[in-house]
Amino acid sequence: MIVDLQRFIANERPFWTELEKMLNHIEGEPNARMSLQQLQLFHLLYERTAAGLAKITTFSAEPEIRRYLENLVSRAYGEIHETREKQRRIFPVQWFFTTLPQTFRRHVRAFHLSLAITIVGCLFGGGAIAFDPASKSVLMPFPGLMQDPVKRVQEEEKATHDRLKGYKATFAADLMTHNTKVAIFTLALGMTWGFGTILMLFYNGVILGAVAVDYMRAGETKFLLGWLMPHGVIEIPSILIAGQAGLILAMAIIGYGSRHSLRARLRAVAQDVMTLIFGVAVLLVWAGFIESFLSQYHEPVIPYDLKIAFGCVELILLILFLSRSGRRKADALKSGVETPTGTSNGMGPFVRAAGSSPSTAGKDACRCGVTVPEELRPPKLDAH
Repeated sequence: MIVDLQRFIANERPFWTELEKMLNHIEGEPNARMSLQQLQLFHLLYERTAAGLAKITTFSAEPEIRRYLENLVSRAYGEIHETREKQRRIFPVQWFFTTLPQTFRRHVRAFHLSLAITIVGCLFGGGAIAFDPASKSVLMPFPGLMQDPVKRVQEEEKATHDRLKGYKATFAADLMTHNTKVAIFTLALGMTWGFGTILMLFYNGVILGAVAVDYMRAGETKFLLGWLMPHGVIEIPSILIAGQAGLILAMAIIGYGSRHSLRARLRAVAQDVMTLIFGVAVLLVWAGFIESFLSQYHEPVIPYDLKIAFGCVELILLILFLSRSGRRKADALKSGVETPTGTSNGMGPFVRAAGSSPSTAGKDACRCGVTVPEELRPPKLDAH
C-alpha cells in the first residue's frame, strides 16, 4: 500500500527512467547484445516497474503515470519474451576490422599449427634442393620455376617491353581466382579429419622452400625478396589462415574430449570458419592486384629496395591488424553492449551474455547510471 504517492513516484522514477533508456537503446539497435550483468539489471528494473504499476493502479488520480508505466512494462515484456528471429544486419567495415581479427585470435593455436606445418614443408623443400639440385624437376610445379635463376633474373632486368601490357587486370583476376580456389580447397580438406589440410600446407611449404633455396644458392636473394615480398607477405599468410580454418573444421569433426554431437560441434565453429575464409578472400584480392601491378616489375623499372620496403610495411600492418584490431571492442564486451552481425536466436536482443558472471549481478551502477539498492540485489549464497 502506498501511503505517500508523490514520495513513491520520486523514489521510483530513476528506475523507470533507466528502464526506458535501456528499452530505447534495444529498440534502436535490434541486434544489440547485452552483458549478463545488464540483462539481470534489466530484469530487475522490469520487475520493479511492474510492481510499481500494480501499486499505482489503485490511484485514479494519476492516469498519466499509470499509462506511462503500462507502456514501459509492455515494451519490456515484449523484449524479454520475443521469439521472432531478428533480421541479420551486415556491417562490412566492422566485420573486417573487428570480427575477423577477433576470430583469428580466438583460434590462434590452429594458426600456429598451420604455420608450423608450412615451416616443416619449407625445410624439406629447401633441404631437397640444397642436397639434391636434380630434385628441382620434381618439386617445382610451374615451368617458369624450372629455369636457371641467374638466367631468369638477367632476362627480367633486360626486358625492354611490358609483357603484361593490356593484360594486367586479367592476370590479377586469374591470380585471385586461383589463389582463392586453393584457399577454399585447403579449408574443405579439413573434412578429411585434417589430413588433407596438413598435406596442402606441407606441399605449399615445400614449393616455397625449394624456390627460396634455389634462388639463394644462385646468389639472387635480393631479386627473390623483391619479387615475392610485395604480394607474398599477404598471400602466404592468407593460405596459412585458410589452413587454420581447415584445422578448426577438422578439430570440430574429430571432437576429441567433447561430449557434444557432431552437428552441435560443426554449428559451433561454422561462423568462425566462414569469417576466416571470407577474410582470406579479401586479402587475396589485394595480393592479386599487387602481384599483377607491382611484383612482376623489376629493376631498373622499380628498384628492389623499394619493393622490399613496401613488402615490409605490408607485413607490419598485417601483423598489427591481426594482433591488435578489435581489441577495444572485445574489452567493451565485458561491461557494455555490442552490435553484432548475428541473430537473436529466440531471446529478443539478449542473444548472448558476454564477459560477466552471475556473481557480479546487482552491483552498484552497473555502468547504467542507476545505483541498485540493497533490496534489489540478489540474495547472497551462504558457503558451507
